[in-house]
Amino acid sequence: MIKTSKTYHFYNTYLSILIGMFLLTISCQRQSDMQTEGVKELQGVWVQDSVDNQDQLLSYTLHEFTFRCDSIYAVMNVHAKTKTIPDSCYKNGNWKEYGKGVYVQRGDSLIVEGIYTKANWKQKGSGCYKQGQYLPRFKIISVSADTIVLQNKFDSKPITLRKTQDITCVPKKRWEM
Repeated sequence: MIKTSKTYHFYNTYLSILIGMFLLTISCQRQSDMQTEGVKELQGVWVQDSVDNQDQLLSYTLHEFTFRCDSIYAVMNVHAKTKTIPDSCYKNGNWKEYGKGVYVQRGDSLIVEGIYTKANWKQKGSGCYKQGQYLPRFKIISVSADTIVLQNKFDSKPITLRKTQDITCVPKKRWEM
């Protein structure tokens, strides 16, 4: 019977940990500091003018999206007839929320990963309305030169947007944005 030493087990364990760390290191790829070009058809400023039956709804949101390269900037114009937030935030039932992030199109899905921000696009850590991660998921119903129809995966109402401005993507370093 061969006895194995504690030293052998120590080195074997140490070697296994080093190999695992090496494999983890090479499997993680550093993300580029440069923007990618994004989806060409989406580049521009898109505005939602109305929501079906908005006069009968207790609350609704009108969206404004700016697609610049692989980045998205969202302004959400919220209209609420009932008070579900503190008086100091309610502002007569009309307020804006902001979000920014990066997006990718996969098949008929538009996937956004971002954060809620202040009006100046800086991260919001506290205050009224939403904060933290901005993670909408949209199904792309249709895209034309001047109209996009999206459907939020968490809400069945369509979001019909019209293009108000063209933007040509000029990729920048992310820290210059």
